[in-house]
Parts: sequence; structure tokens; C-alpha cells
Amino acid sequence: MSDQVTVSSISKRRAITFRVAVAAIFTALATVLMYFEVPLPFMPPFLKFDFSEIPVLIGSFSLGPVYGIIIELLKNLIHLPATATSGIGEVSNFITGSIFVGTAGLIYKKNRSIKGAVTGMIVATLALAVAGVPVNAFINIPLYGTVMGLPLEAIIGMSQAANKYITSELTLLLLAFVPFNLFKGLIVSAVTAVVYKPVSRLIHSTYEKANPEA
Repeated sequence: MSDQVTVSSISKRRAITFRVAVAAIFTALATVLMYFEVPLPFMPPFLKFDFSEIPVLIGSFSLGPVYGIIIELLKNLIHLPATATSGIGEVSNFITGSIFVGTAGLIYKKNRSIKGAVTGMIVATLALAVAGVPVNAFINIPLYGTVMGLPLEAIIGMSQAANKYITSELTLLLLAFVPFNLFKGLIVSAVTAVVYKPVSRLIHSTYEKANPEA
């Protein structure tokens, strides 16, 4: 009995160590991808798209939603020294990203199937778009004003140069942040849908080779 307990204990420790190592790899990939930002047509210049949520979402699917949120936190902490927004962008990215990958990961954890993954990504994309409204209205925009001295009028003016229909805070939220987050969620979900299975197989095969007795 004691030998069985010892083997089980070692197996659990190895599994945790392996998960931490995989999470570290996803964190590194996400951090690197965070530096490759691209502007989008008809979007304000401060809204730039990057692919960093893809490794985080894959991590949330393969390791669980808690790991996904941890990876989200770590990538933003690592990116802080290079921030151009006094950390405001990183705080926003962590909050909205955690909602996105946490929602998708939780749904997939309860239904580990193609249907569960697709449902998770659709619901997560909608949650991202909805959550982005209060996050920007009550956190980002006020912080840009107080921390960076960028008033709402200036933000609206920058946005209006890209989209003439943005004339107020409400139109800024509905015509900039909502479509941006919908686009982000859809693209990240589409790419993840293509690459997740091969990556998942690689993770499982690597673990089985490292732990043949598991």
C-alpha cells in the first residue's frame, strides 16, 4: 500500500511539474506575440491587435481555466517594463483576457468536445465584447485621464479621425471597443480552432514519453 501511495504521489508531482513547464512555454509565446501589434482599419490608433491570446487560450483549453488566467497575468507582468500606457493597457488586457480565456476554458472543461470548444469560444467572444464596455468606461478611460493626462475629449478626437461616427463616449464604446473585441475574439478563436488539436496531441505525447508509467 505504501509503495502505491508513493508512486501516486510521484506521478502527481510530475503531472504538476509538467503543467507548470507547459504553462511557462505558453507564457513565453504569448509575451513574444504581444510585441507584434498591428493597427486595424477604422479603429482608433490606440487599439492595436496582436495574437498573444492564442497561446493563452490553448493553455486554458489544455491545462484548465485557472492556468489560462495565470498565463494571462504573467504575460502582462512580463510586458510591463515595455509598456507605453503606464500599465493601463496591461491591466485592461489582463481583465478582458482573463474573462475571455477563463470563460472559454471553463465551458470546455465541462464539455471536452468539439462542440464544447466551439461553444466556449463563441460565448467567450461575446463575453469579451460585453465586458470591454464597462472595463473601458470605468477603468481605462478614467485612468488615461488621471494617469496620462489624456482627457475623454482627446480620446474621442483621436478616434473620430479613424471613424467619423465616433462623437461621444457612448459611440466610442459601441463603435470602437465592441467591434474591436468581437474581431479579436473571432480571430483568436479561429486560429485556435485550427492549431489546438495538433498542439494538444504534442503535449499529451510528450507527457506520455516523459512518464511511461503514468
